Amino acid sequence: QVQLVESGGGLVQAGGSLRLSCAASGRTFSTYAMGWFRQAPGKEREFVAGIRGSGLSTYYADSLKGRFTISRDNAKNTVDLQMSSLKPEDTAVYYCAAGRGLFTLALFTLANRYDYWGQGTQVTVSS
Repeated sequence: QVQLVESGGGLVQAGGSLRLSCAASGRTFSTYAMGWFRQAPGKEREFVAGIRGSGLSTYYADSLKGRFTISRDNAKNTVDLQMSSLKPEDTAVYYCAAGRGLFTLALFTLANRYDYWGQGTQVTVSS
């Protein structure tokens, strides 16, 4: 069992930056692929970024490349999402998720491939 707790959300002006963090419980954190998803009101949950257990491979939604960076610290059981040049359309609840096994790029984007989810953190970008 893995418990995930996101933090770092808030209100930011367009063009600003935020860093989200997800803290995981358990002693096998490095064996999990981690992903960030987001869900805006009235929209489906969408993939943002993913990172393999080793931290050596990262994946991003095409539309977010260059603005968002995912990283992890296996010693601290955390995975972060650095977001920059934020836009009002980035407003959403952001979720981190953990999944067992080997993830290919295609699998990272599938929400139902993940085994555990956090409760989400709200990010609001004002224009």
